[in-house]
Amino acid sequence: MRAEIIAVGTELLLGQIVNTNAIYLSQKLADLGIDVYFQTVVGDNAARIRLAIETARTRADLLLFTGGLGPTQDDLTKDALAEYLGRDLLIHQPSMDKIEAMFAARGVHMVESNRRQALMLQGSEPLFNEAGLAVGNALTVDGTHYLLLPGPPREMRTMFDGPAAAWLRKLSGEQKKLYSRTLKFAGIGESNLEQELLDLIEAQSDPTIAPYAKEGEVAIRLSTKAADEKEAALRLDLTEEQIRARTGQYMYAAEDIPLEEAVVRLLRAKGLKMSTAESCTGGLLAELITTVPGSSGEFKGAVVTYTNEMKHELLGIPLSQLEGADAPGAISESTAALMAERVRERAKSDYGISLTGVAGPAESEGKPVGLVYCGIARNGRPTAVYTMQLSGSRSIIRQRAAKAALYRLWQELNGLKG
Repeated sequence: MRAEIIAVGTELLLGQIVNTNAIYLSQKLADLGIDVYFQTVVGDNAARIRLAIETARTRADLLLFTGGLGPTQDDLTKDALAEYLGRDLLIHQPSMDKIEAMFAARGVHMVESNRRQALMLQGSEPLFNEAGLAVGNALTVDGTHYLLLPGPPREMRTMFDGPAAAWLRKLSGEQKKLYSRTLKFAGIGESNLEQELLDLIEAQSDPTIAPYAKEGEVAIRLSTKAADEKEAALRLDLTEEQIRARTGQYMYAAEDIPLEEAVVRLLRAKGLKMSTAESCTGGLLAELITTVPGSSGEFKGAVVTYTNEMKHELLGIPLSQLEGADAPGAISESTAALMAERVRERAKSDYGISLTGVAGPAESEGKPVGLVYCGIARNGRPTAVYTMQLSGSRSIIRQRAAKAALYRLWQELNGLKG
């Protein structure tokens, strides 16, 4: 069964509210084994709602509407669909009784327009609204199924999870469910990752392979339809193994977690602790780490040494290293190494991570925008320094630098070469 979600409401088109209903319905329909191929947003206009219905009917078996069931004149979903199908609108008396009882209990006069919330299309199955007033509708006409749900998210979710989902299950019978798994990668861009897997992506059928990028990370979503979780796992495992064999040095998780959480988990598993010294990122690396619940067990602390003075006073880096015509400068491999070593020593941690560079908008110390050095110090081992030339705005460079540092630490913890 192919579904299209039609969200009705001019406020959605104006960006005044976010269409969270479509997200919720897409996830719930996938659980029922129903494919959502299209999502449409249309304003409170009868002619445009009718056009949306006509278009959706050419490409979907199931049309789900959210919104436009209320009492005002711009709530037109039922009216537009009734006109399109040539059906009358009738009063659903239990819903009407509920509306009248509510106004009576409040001692408020009920205006006539509130009767609109109790209207249902002739021949439809009413979906009682446990969380609100507007009755929902479910009907099938000429092989196309229509499901009308209220717009307020609490009402929509309550109605869908109850009578609407029951109607769909009865309608569709036993459908194979959609199961998905997310693989997470760092240290490689979306296009390069896709190139590594191009033949698998081009030959995909089931499971499907869909890459998508986040800042400093890339994800691949594997999806399959199966009768149960065990059958799905067998298919997903096989595809994951093929991907891991090619890109294991970049794949940090087989679940949808951020890189910083994967790093904290590794530190915890190995009984290790880390600390950070940051310049150009201004504490962003520490912020990422501390967003992970319970990270205090693995994170000793951080210093933000944004100026040479602070690098000298807090980390004890000689001013001769930082200033002067012959000095390496704050933005250098040797300073990155010293920052990592000194913060590890002062925090008494197993790892010290440093970041120093030029986030922009202008060059500094004669170094170009985007040049960043990351130092990783570990007791008993030579300090490693990684040179990065990053692109993007100031905020993007800072974000990419922090994620790159996490990736290098993840590699170190996994015994992978940098």
